Parts: sequence; C-alpha cells; structure tokens
Amino acid sequence: MLSIQDVLDYCDLDRGEIEAIAEHEHIPVTIAAELSEVLLCSPEGVCRLHTMIIENMTHALEQGKYEHVKSLSQTYEHLQRTHPIPANMNL
Repeated sequence: MLSIQDVLDYCDLDRGEIEAIAEHEHIPVTIAAELSEVLLCSPEGVCRLHTMIIENMTHALEQGKYEHVKSLSQTYEHLQRTHPIPANMNL
C-alpha cells in the first residue's frame, strides 16, 4: 500500500500545490495528486492550476483567513517558478 508521501513523491508538484488543488476541487489529496499529473500535460491544464490557486487565495481573503492567503501566496510563487503560464495563454 502506498502512503500519502509515496503518492506526493511521484508528482511533479509539491505538497502545497496538490493541497491547493484538493481544496479547490473538494477532493482528497490522493485524487488531487492524480489530477495534478493530468493538468500538467497541457498548457490549458497549467493555466487551470494557476487559476485554482488564485481562486483559493481570493476565497481565503474574502473569509479573512490571512495566514492561509499568505501560505497560498507562497505556493503560487513556487508554481510560477516551476510551471509558469505558457506564453501563448492568458488567465
């Protein structure tokens, strides 16, 4: 049986990014890890990842969860460095 860490180690995204997908989609982290690999296969999927985290930040800000906004901001900065929005795409 695989542990959650085994699943995360297999992914091209870090734990924070996968947790942000799980939060946005209201799914378990293991399913979010699988979804992350599918999304990374296309420019549209990469844009969708960026959008998910931005929407999570907006929602957290609206709820006054400023520490969560800060955490998501750091997660988003990492995503921007490792999987930037493709040049021909717009959010």
